[in-house]
Amino acid sequence: MKVLFLNGPNLNLLGTREPGVYGRDTLADIEAQVRERAAELGVEIDFRQSNAEGQLVDWLQAAREGIDCVVLNAAAYTHTSVALRDAIAATGVPTIEIHLSNVHARESFRHRSLIAPVCRGIIAGFGKDSYRLGLEAAVRLGQASA
Repeated sequence: MKVLFLNGPNLNLLGTREPGVYGRDTLADIEAQVRERAAELGVEIDFRQSNAEGQLVDWLQAAREGIDCVVLNAAAYTHTSVALRDAIAATGVPTIEIHLSNVHARESFRHRSLIAPVCRGIIAGFGKDSYRLGLEAAVRLGQASA
């Protein structure tokens, strides 16, 4: 099984960006933890980050070839990007939306996700553990479809 982790804008600043909201772990720290858990589960992962919406769309489209599930932290694009929503719907690759913070306990503009209707599920509010939970959910989806 192969799982693609995609990370959107400003996630490259984790560890220094609003640590009270997002924690002190860097994206590299989180990736290392996910890789460790993936090895335990026998799952191959690919972990990417971009601040560019178009790059995320390109990676989603490419996921049709050889990716079993996408775990997506679209960050601010969650609430604004019809392009990401359409790319998820077009690929048919099961996608799990994740967030470090509980977006529903934050500003009202964060309460609406444009991508949620085309994702298999949402994991939010568990900090860095949202990524591990996303991986484990992806594995369960893969087992259910096998």
